[in-house]
Amino acid sequence: MRDTLPLIETLRRQVASLLLYQTVLHTEIGQAFLHLLDQLLSQMEQDGHELQCLEAYGRWFHALAEAQQSWQTYLITQVLWADNPFTRRAQWMAEIGMDPDLTAAAVHDLNILQSLYHCSSQQVSQWVQELAILPIPPVALTHQRSPSRTYSSADLRLRSHPIWTTLTQAESWGKVVDQVALYHQENGMGKFAIFHAFRWQQGQLQGISHPDPVQLHQLTGYDSQQEKLVKNTEALLIGKPALHVLLYGSRGTGKSSLVKSLIHQYGDRGLRLVEVDKAALAHLPDIVDPLRQVPQKFIIFVDDLSFEEDDDAFKSLKVVLEGGVTARPQNVVVYATSNRKHLIREFYGDRPRPSDADEVHAWDTMQEKLSFSDRFGLTLTFEPADQPKYLDIVHHLAAGANLDLSLEELERQALQWATRHNGRSGRTARQFIDSLIARL
Repeated sequence: MRDTLPLIETLRRQVASLLLYQTVLHTEIGQAFLHLLDQLLSQMEQDGHELQCLEAYGRWFHALAEAQQSWQTYLITQVLWADNPFTRRAQWMAEIGMDPDLTAAAVHDLNILQSLYHCSSQQVSQWVQELAILPIPPVALTHQRSPSRTYSSADLRLRSHPIWTTLTQAESWGKVVDQVALYHQENGMGKFAIFHAFRWQQGQLQGISHPDPVQLHQLTGYDSQQEKLVKNTEALLIGKPALHVLLYGSRGTGKSSLVKSLIHQYGDRGLRLVEVDKAALAHLPDIVDPLRQVPQKFIIFVDDLSFEEDDDAFKSLKVVLEGGVTARPQNVVVYATSNRKHLIREFYGDRPRPSDADEVHAWDTMQEKLSFSDRFGLTLTFEPADQPKYLDIVHHLAAGANLDLSLEELERQALQWATRHNGRSGRTARQFIDSLIARL
């Protein structure tokens, strides 16, 4: 026990001296670990805290088990996902360089966190056994999830990145601080390094762990529209002027899928997708303004867009599209899909009539409504699929699924499916192929 006390005291003091990376231990797992250290110190200083030690260990074990992480995996993940002055500076270091004081503070913290990393679950279990006077040590959680399908896309990206191996093998984390900074320069920091897709919920951006897996190469039938959208997105990524885009056309033509596929194509180049519901459009200034502070490029994705008259969301979106007193961020564009070319509903009663009760300049009001779609610099039209286009989409999807079916039988069943279900469209083709996969 005499050998154990100085080690635990040193760990606790080191944690208290963190300068930048305190948030690594602000999670449930981190707080449970600190509580356990405090209980172990209390037990060593005075008897009678055995039950508190056991309860604290159980809380820490449970938190790790819920997250399906080992203590070591947790620490590396939190270090690489940290949002602090050092990581924020690192993502801009190509333009402004690194601050030597921040770098020195990061070296200090990384070495402390490596000490925690070397504090294995088995060692902590032995401390609890010793101090709680147990005949055998409690179970130590050392596993990591083995089936890769249980990982989110963010987990898989992180574990496959060279920085993960660097930290697991480094003699000193402080000595690889330049590589940690380079990681943040290439991938960003905080939630923008973790996730490629977000949604605005409850007043904040929430990362999407499992975004729609649709890939750009899986989409066919509207190659011209796809090419124009890809070119516009690539212009955004290299810092050239990019246009807001309205994807207009029939339902089921793949408008939304095309937008969502872009993050899988360009996420590693810094593209991020923020999904905003129509009901949240009034919050667009709050969503967009903080994004100008980070180097990633953002698509604000609004699906199935249309407005009623005097809709406040219309005014909020108009400000983002055209800019106001504050210039719109150059790293943000809006991609919206709609089944309506004229996004604001217009009624025949809206049209001016020679009546004393009508607005004097009613034509101006109507033109304001009809011209709203013009505020998108690029409009891509997705016309309904005719039979040849529908069958082309079916052939493309069937080839990707490696279905063992003759061409004649495939087309016969595909046409029957379209007749009996939702008509000819890309969505119908996908549903048909999914049904074939299930049957075959």
